[in-house]
Amino acid sequence: VATGTLTGRVVGVYFSAHWCPPCREFTPLLSKVYRQAKGKGKSLDIVFLSGDRDEASFNEYFASMPWHAVPFSNPIPKQVLSQTFRVKGIPALVLLDGSGGILDVDAKSTVMMPRFP
Repeated sequence: VATGTLTGRVVGVYFSAHWCPPCREFTPLLSKVYRQAKGKGKSLDIVFLSGDRDEASFNEYFASMPWHAVPFSNPIPKQVLSQTFRVKGIPALVLLDGSGGILDVDAKSTVMMPRFP
């Protein structure tokens, strides 16, 4: 996804992997919240950064997601963003404002709140 298309929108940077049971549990919940927000016209986008071990697993897992992803073949953004946001484990969700500023570095519980977004 071109970063310019995300300007002015709240962006969730989602670190997850198919092999991770807590990730596979959280992804459908996040998907539901995402679809509800989009249905209400909210300016929310999510970008998936995969921790999968192979491209087949990435493709299978990403097929269940209604948002964008950094291609599996390009691991550099995941590495850089993992360090930037100090991601210690997955699943992890970081929320950025429309200018790229950090809103929440541990947003998993935030997005599950009834009033989000």
